[in-house]
Amino acid sequence: MKRKNESIASSSSSSCCCCCNDGVQWERGRLIGKGSFGSVFMASLKRSIAAFSIFPPVMAVKSAEVSVSKSLQKEKQIYDNLKGCNSLIQCFGEEITTRNGRMIYNLLLEIAVGGSLAHRINNTCGKGLAENEVGRYTKTIIKGLIHIHKRGYVHCDLKPANILLLPTNTAKGGRLVAKICDLGLARRTRETRHDNCFGGTLSYMAPETLIHRVQESPSDIWALGCLVLEMLTGKCPWAATDKAGIVKSITENDGMPEIPEGVSKEASGFLKNCFVRNPEYRFTAEMLMTVPFVAAAEEEE
Repeated sequence: MKRKNESIASSSSSSCCCCCNDGVQWERGRLIGKGSFGSVFMASLKRSIAAFSIFPPVMAVKSAEVSVSKSLQKEKQIYDNLKGCNSLIQCFGEEITTRNGRMIYNLLLEIAVGGSLAHRINNTCGKGLAENEVGRYTKTIIKGLIHIHKRGYVHCDLKPANILLLPTNTAKGGRLVAKICDLGLARRTRETRHDNCFGGTLSYMAPETLIHRVQESPSDIWALGCLVLEMLTGKCPWAATDKAGIVKSITENDGMPEIPEGVSKEASGFLKNCFVRNPEYRFTAEMLMTVPFVAAAEEEE
């Protein structure tokens, strides 16, 4: 990996902004998020080249020092391998900048002015979203999963915080469209079958992941069910709040998250197809597109 870091640095350092940590074509703005990978900033194009740039006027920039940017560089490779799907956040490229003598790796991404789905759910104060809105978001998320799985990847960390909301192309009614982001933990299916390792967020992990350390495409479907249930209820999928309690809920007594009585028959049927305990019998993303709850959802342009 060190050799790769060096090659990226050598190809980009000649065009780095040496003091302000801006890119060649963009200026770094305010901090909008932080994670284990580093920090996320808003970035805007420099006025002098805005009319000629291939970049959009505003972007999100994920940044980390080159020496600790392995996960960001991996994420860039995955974005490249998954190009061609409008249900995934777009990646516009990478660039090395410098600050105080340190080299900074930057991943340039589509910005989500609507924030994350987690933020949208939190704003309901535990009431959840309307089912027609949930259906629309779910349909586009499934389209993203179909693309990811067909390309031989597993997302491994599907959850509301990793779904971003952007205006639709037609912006009719001021509606937002959901896009999958944060591919840093995504892995090739063949890798998950042989190395006995897994990652992600506990509340969205499938039984086979915690019991047998298996994390393949059906595990993403279980996580999708948890995510959709959270959209419908405004609450986490499991009643337990401590780690041990959540693990017990997922792994023991053939349990699945409780589906409230107020959920429609169509939404309940969708969730039950996601929460099949045996991953071999769990619906695939393609199969879920034909379920009435999703099939009836309005298409986004």
